[in-house]
Amino acid sequence: MTVSTSYGTAALKVNGKLFARLKEDGETLVLKMDFVNRDLLLSAEPDLFFLTNHYLNYPWILVRLTKVRMKRLEELLEDAWRLTAPRRYSGSTSEPQPVKRPSKKKIHPRGKS
Repeated sequence: MTVSTSYGTAALKVNGKLFARLKEDGETLVLKMDFVNRDLLLSAEPDLFFLTNHYLNYPWILVRLTKVRMKRLEELLEDAWRLTAPRRYSGSTSEPQPVKRPSKKKIHPRGKS
């Protein structure tokens, strides 16, 4: 996960792909989410989650930061990270796990060891 920018605001990315960003108003989080869960949350908690016309056809939801509890925000961010992260990043935490690669043998020029 890296801290970056998107549209001039703070953003979180994994492997270069955006999964969360602060909206320009500084009070709203734009969060990646599949359409099914988005529709469920919009219906169940309209005081916390909302959309603008811009996001209707995209897999994103808007979160009112003044209304969300920290624990819930952590869960939402982890879900968005998992939706965006490559499958090789696995584990039970929201932090990417290092990819283990086979070690390469050093090749020395002739006559050197």
